[in-house]
Amino acid sequence: MAIKVVSYNIRKAIGTDRLRKPERILSVLAELDADIICLQEADRRTGTRQSAIPFDLIAQHSAYRPVPYEIRPGGMGWHGNAILIRRDAEILDHRPLHLPVLEPRGAVMADIAIRGQAVRVVGMHLDLSGLWRRRQARAVIGHVEACDGHLPAVLMGDLNEWSLAGGCLKDFMGHFTFAPTAPSFHARRPIARLDRIMTTPDLAVLDAGTHHSPLAMRASDHLPIWATIRPR
Repeated sequence: MAIKVVSYNIRKAIGTDRLRKPERILSVLAELDADIICLQEADRRTGTRQSAIPFDLIAQHSAYRPVPYEIRPGGMGWHGNAILIRRDAEILDHRPLHLPVLEPRGAVMADIAIRGQAVRVVGMHLDLSGLWRRRQARAVIGHVEACDGHLPAVLMGDLNEWSLAGGCLKDFMGHFTFAPTAPSFHARRPIARLDRIMTTPDLAVLDAGTHHSPLAMRASDHLPIWATIRPR
């Protein structure tokens, strides 16, 4: 059975019209109909850093539930990174990942069982600085390699890498395969592949793409990217 995964920088639910509409993000996720979703900028970056999408809205108007990192009361993830899964999926393990930082950055990991298959998921949002991006990429690779017990792994997120094959992409390419997604930034006129999905060699990517619906072009400054995967 195939698993559909999505990565989406939701920009704190603020759209290209500068309006904060979390329900619009959930509508885009409904269009995608994925099994596992990695969100970036899922928490507000000021004040108490509450979830950009209220938990009751997720419960009442989506097919998902958040992986409960519970690092800050009312927050969904770790430095804006969060993972949503279908309600019938099982959380086998989950943890935040600490990265070397210049500005507040982090990543999250979860082992998820869905339809009888287990997969390790990593969501990340890397630094604007190329030097720190490479340090963070190596840290993410180290975290995955240090896990007890091997699972097929999919890594997703906003890598903030503008080059086509350089920078932190070089570090990831030595360990993972990139899904063939198209440019996702800026949502109104996408020219950059800042958002990426990567898999370990024991996962096959059956299909992949960037979601270009009219709603997605308004809901955030990034378009969501997706891939359909299954164990080889």
